[in-house]
Amino acid sequence: MADLEQALSFGTAAATYDQFRPSYPLAALTWAIDTDAPSDLVDLAAGTGILTRQLLGLGHRVVPVEPDPGMRAQLAAATPGTTALAGSAEAIPLPDGGADVIMSGQAYHWFDRERAHAETARVLRPGGRFAPIWNSRDESVPWVAALSALLADFAGKPSVDTAPDLTSFGDAFEPLERAEFRHDTSHTADTLVGLVSTRSYYLTASPVRQRELETAVRDLAAHHPDLAGRPSFDLPYRTTVYRARRRP
Repeated sequence: MADLEQALSFGTAAATYDQFRPSYPLAALTWAIDTDAPSDLVDLAAGTGILTRQLLGLGHRVVPVEPDPGMRAQLAAATPGTTALAGSAEAIPLPDGGADVIMSGQAYHWFDRERAHAETARVLRPGGRFAPIWNSRDESVPWVAALSALLADFAGKPSVDTAPDLTSFGDAFEPLERAEFRHDTSHTADTLVGLVSTRSYYLTASPVRQRELETAVRDLAAHHPDLAGRPSFDLPYRTTVYRARRRP
């Protein structure tokens, strides 16, 4: 129940989520899709449309699917002409075999995998791809490792956004391929606090605990040797993509 509460917590902060969460490197998206031709894509658990807008910008036809009404409302506001369908990875409101690619940004770790794999296989045409993608903080950088330790201590567990170690999407799919890409986003202490405030463990915490985390993040930005005295800094990410074709 706690995981479900966290998974559905983001709608209360949809505008903040849309403002501070990072997008994905173009190279990662083109590798996942593996075609320059305009294609029929599904953005599964689309959230506020961060990935949807990038895919639209690449010239593809995109149908976002999202269970949280707050996130769907923000997606519609930020993505003119696009309306997200109410649905989930376990119940995709689309017909059989109509999608060339199904992507999912920063969400696969919330799915019921067996049911989600069956649904993606149903909606994909034969030869179509399923490609979940994650941005994970690059903890080889000392200050990022310190931030992750701080957040893990607050949440009581490591970040769920880290890409899982996957071996298969099930019998309906060909063997998995995996690739990793790097990019970074620019931050100040204020925007780093804004980013942290979009995390599920922050959103489900008490106001007192939220203020404690905000203070700890500001202290890190002010005093860590790599950041002290710097008005802005880059947060590096490692972006992991899995892809697999649906078998004929």
